Amino acid sequence: MKILNISVFILMLLASGLSIASDNFPGRAEFPTVATYEKKDLFNNFKDVIIVDTRSQYEYETLSINGAVNIPVSSKTFVKEVKMLRNKSLKPIVFYCNGRSCYKSYKAAKRASRVGIKNTFAYDAGMFEWAKTFPEKSTLLGKSPINPANIITGDKYKKHLISPKSFGQIAFNDKNDSLVLDIRDSQQRAAGIGLFLGKERWASIENPSKIKSYIEKAKASKQPIYIYDEVGKQVRWLQYALEEQNVKNYFFMDKGAKGYIENVVYNR
Repeated sequence: MKILNISVFILMLLASGLSIASDNFPGRAEFPTVATYEKKDLFNNFKDVIIVDTRSQYEYETLSINGAVNIPVSSKTFVKEVKMLRNKSLKPIVFYCNGRSCYKSYKAAKRASRVGIKNTFAYDAGMFEWAKTFPEKSTLLGKSPINPANIITGDKYKKHLISPKSFGQIAFNDKNDSLVLDIRDSQQRAAGIGLFLGKERWASIENPSKIKSYIEKAKASKQPIYIYDEVGKQVRWLQYALEEQNVKNYFFMDKGAKGYIENVVYNR
């Protein structure tokens, strides 16, 4: 009986550990077949792996891991480009994106594995954690090493957040002289349809020059600019450009399009 109790106790501890890991890295439960790379291991093996940034060019050019190759997972040439990397080297390929709730690194590793590219991993702690822990191996706006103090804090980001409901009310208000901008990429913007038909503009984060032109337009006309993405993560990178251009009157939709659909559309 004692042996049985000890076995049950061990199983409970293991289950507890798995639960904690799943909570800290929610994508691991959703992508159980994807092998992951820990932050310290990526640092220790930095020269012995190929690091691939799966985010948009805009995000990559804002803040990235030194030496990373930018191959957006949404790109039509993603598989072709990863195959080219594999043909050049047999080193492990480690994909990364923004953070623990960003699934692009998992999706990239899974896509690569499906087409027979072996020895691939997802570094799923993400860019923010890496930059804060290893500033000497990070690049911010073209400069490295970086000063972690120059990374826009969560508090500063939250000051510009508004709820999905408030965002929608503003977007549909004909008397409100504001610019509403959808920056989702082509995969996220299903069927090319935005949330606020006739009220918004689309400038995918894959097209930095178009985003810049809208920011300049809003600044010149002194229009408030309201911006949303898929889940409220990509807009954080746009904040660097807004601050650099000294734009003050800008707002982001909390939790993005997904939050709007879940909290506003489904609750009508």
